[in-house]
Amino acid sequence: MPLLVPPAPAPALLSVLAALSSPTAVLEARTPALRTAQGPLDAELPLPVHVFEPASVPGGLPHARLAGWRFHIRAGARVAAAGETVATPDGWVFSRFSEGPYLASTERALRQAEPLPATYQPHLLSVPSRYMMALWLHSVPRADAATAQPDPADLVIPLAPAPPGIASHRVYRIVELAPLLSAWLAPPPLAGSPA
Repeated sequence: MPLLVPPAPAPALLSVLAALSSPTAVLEARTPALRTAQGPLDAELPLPVHVFEPASVPGGLPHARLAGWRFHIRAGARVAAAGETVATPDGWVFSRFSEGPYLASTERALRQAEPLPATYQPHLLSVPSRYMMALWLHSVPRADAATAQPDPADLVIPLAPAPPGIASHRVYRIVELAPLLSAWLAPPPLAGSPA
């Protein structure tokens, strides 16, 4: 079934398009593929980026906080980079252009998700403490992307490179990863307290 990509906030898209039309922003980007791209550049495939935080209930699913939007930057027939935005008190602003293994891995994970039997809303999720990125397939395809929260029916495809003990590009049910994610997200014990 097809993935239902949520619409990005207009200011997020406009900020990426403004950066793409700025020769300075493109030339100063640390993305060789973007600097050498020929032809028009376009922002497509907006994916909300969520940071996972500890569950509010012991043993529950982690909480998701919308941290930004990532757009694939297409140069002709290929994706050359990603354009990222972040929320500020004044609204969505352009953050940076990036490339690297997560870009190709995201494309691969999206292709993996296309033939799944149900319809999902794709999100990216980040677990910064483990340098982990994953494609989060939310089982409520028409949910508000800004407020979406993990559901037991959701799937997760870790992107490569994945942390030790997690297989990249394997489709996991989120409940399979929840105990590990909860352990990773738990605050460290206070010094001098029993662990």
